[in-house]
Amino acid sequence: MSDLPFTLDQLRILKAIAVEGSFKRAADSLYVSQPAVSLQVQNLERQLDVPLFDRGGRRAQLTEAGHLLLNYGEKILSLCQETCRAIEDLQNLQGGTLIVGASQTTGTYLLPRMIGMFRQKYPDVAVQLHVHSTRRTAWSVANGQVDLAIIGGEIPGELSESLEVIPYAEDELALILPVFHPFAKLEKIQKEDLYKLQFIALDSQSTIRKVIDQVLARCEIDTRRLKVEMELNSIEAIKNAVQSGLGAAFVSTSAIAKELQMGVLHFANIEGVVVKRTLWLIFNPNRYRSKAAEAFSQEILPQFANPGWNQDVLKLAQKNIVLTTLEIATPISSSEE
Repeated sequence: MSDLPFTLDQLRILKAIAVEGSFKRAADSLYVSQPAVSLQVQNLERQLDVPLFDRGGRRAQLTEAGHLLLNYGEKILSLCQETCRAIEDLQNLQGGTLIVGASQTTGTYLLPRMIGMFRQKYPDVAVQLHVHSTRRTAWSVANGQVDLAIIGGEIPGELSESLEVIPYAEDELALILPVFHPFAKLEKIQKEDLYKLQFIALDSQSTIRKVIDQVLARCEIDTRRLKVEMELNSIEAIKNAVQSGLGAAFVSTSAIAKELQMGVLHFANIEGVVVKRTLWLIFNPNRYRSKAAEAFSQEILPQFANPGWNQDVLKLAQKNIVLTTLEIATPISSSEE
């Protein structure tokens, strides 16, 4: 065919309808009228000579042809965004966009500090932080929707050949207690003391909870013997519950810096046990790498990394060279966050 049977605007509309589930909500999200959206879809179906939506139900459902077009359309739109960002880079960090991904804990407590430092140095660069599960974040990096990410879990196996995955830093999990708990007066507690505590934890089906349980098991702590008296759905809720005297909990040290400084939580040391997990830096070496992403990698990442982590590792990985040794912390298996 000599002319393309669709426009970029039509692909954007198709994607918006698929995401929002209705023509009206898609129109609202794109700041256009619903009749305009309907007309574009009708024109698109006429040009392709196939129906793209089943219109029988209350929610707009894509047909098989609609799913096929959406799949390719998302790739086309992603490449268009990548092209625009490459052109913006010609301004040499006087504009452009940096998109960073993170899993829940790193995105809530670590990345905001890193982005703050970057923004102080490059105030004209627009920065976006996408916080999702490790799986969703990894796919966003693989698809070019995110420049790089720092995550705390296991990368989906199907992405192992698409992404560079580099051990970046160790995240210590702290045992926190109310400051008035009897154990808070001790310099160290014994591992057996853990089984006397009442614990507050995330939901047993949450991926973060599973990671914590796996790390504790590697430290020879029998998680089945821990008395979980309460399950909450956020780290902040857990910290507040511990502070109020409702129990103990394991949380990332990055999540309690403010509370320790204020003296409202106690970090209990366990004799002979340091509970740590590995954080991973991931990026797609086959995607365009913006100047903003390069600046973030070279100037911000090293300040939060493990001792010995260095830019040579990242530069080699960007060239897609297979590394046989890395002068960084020994990685541990994990399954996210």
